[in-house]
Amino acid sequence: MLRRRGRVLIQMLSTPSATSPLHRLISAAAEDCLARPQVHARSCILSSPRRLLSGATAPTTGFSVEEYLVSTCGLTRPQALKASPKLAHLRSAANPDAVLAFLAGRGLSGADVAKDPKFLCTKVDKGLSPIVAGLSGLGLSDPEMARLLSLAPDRFRCRSIVAKLQYYLPLFGGSMEKLLRAINFNTNLLCCKRRVELNVAFLRECGLGDRDIAKLCSSIPRMVTANLECVRTMVALTEGLGVPRGSGMFRHALSAVAFLDEKKIAAKVDHLKKTFGWSDAEVSIALPKAPFLLAKSNESLQHGSEFLISEVGLEPAYIARRPVMLCYSLEGRMRPRYYVVKFLKENGLLKRDPSYYTVFKETERYFVEKFICPHKEAAPHLAEDYAAACRGEVPARFRFT
Repeated sequence: MLRRRGRVLIQMLSTPSATSPLHRLISAAAEDCLARPQVHARSCILSSPRRLLSGATAPTTGFSVEEYLVSTCGLTRPQALKASPKLAHLRSAANPDAVLAFLAGRGLSGADVAKDPKFLCTKVDKGLSPIVAGLSGLGLSDPEMARLLSLAPDRFRCRSIVAKLQYYLPLFGGSMEKLLRAINFNTNLLCCKRRVELNVAFLRECGLGDRDIAKLCSSIPRMVTANLECVRTMVALTEGLGVPRGSGMFRHALSAVAFLDEKKIAAKVDHLKKTFGWSDAEVSIALPKAPFLLAKSNESLQHGSEFLISEVGLEPAYIARRPVMLCYSLEGRMRPRYYVVKFLKENGLLKRDPSYYTVFKETERYFVEKFICPHKEAAPHLAEDYAAACRGEVPARFRFT
């Protein structure tokens, strides 16, 4: 009986005049009914069109993600067009408006939030509110939170960010500014916490204290997120320079060899030998005392050599035993002080020649008290000329023939 009723209905709907959408839906329902005779025909025919109609003619909300990103978040049309597919499931502005309203009180604009469009889908009560409360508990100010969100919006909306920052803050000496600066250079800090923990544990085994590790994290944040084997290689290269673990220079040497390989180190050593006329033994003396030489540019080393050897007249061996001189500013420190000492010597105002190592390494206050103040009467313009030399000028009284 059911099958016969279905055939009759199909025959009625197969006439040329039956072309409406409703006709087509009922026809499809009738076909379904024939395939399932156990289902009551009237129920099958009447319920299927309702189901199909509801999917085909779902009412629109009138909400446009693209327009919202442009008008409310301040994105350009191309930016909004690129971001809108990620928010295609949004049917109203209710949640995005709630997110923007919540974060507006934290100094964030719509453009800041829209750097990660999915941020607009985050629930305020279950997502953002606990995160912001946790960050506030760590001592972050609203501007710091705004900067953190700007640097890593995708990480900011993850609750784990609170635990990560709680771990990192002590590594950066408790300074949120240093931590944010490091995140700016290396956002992997927020996704590689386990790797960082392994590296920090290894560095502590190498004799580095928390302050040294904090300085490494701040100066070379990529080091602590590198693979552990990579860090082990850096340590081995440091020891190869003659700087043992636990020594006061170990952290500086580790910074100098970071992400260098044996080939690059060998090339820099060859350049040092050629530039300063050092032997292998003198290089072995200089590098453990001043491993930063590996990080200095060849141009900077060349200028230092020309000044210390050719102009001042120091011997290569003297420089090798006091390589720290090469870290001082040539134009802002060494050359102006050299001019003062030479002026005093030329005018017979020094009883004996001073050590240039002492002249260059002492503090500014010591140098002024030792070499300028005692000669105010004999050389009233000396302080003025020295200040001019520090600015890069060469006063007439400092032009020696």
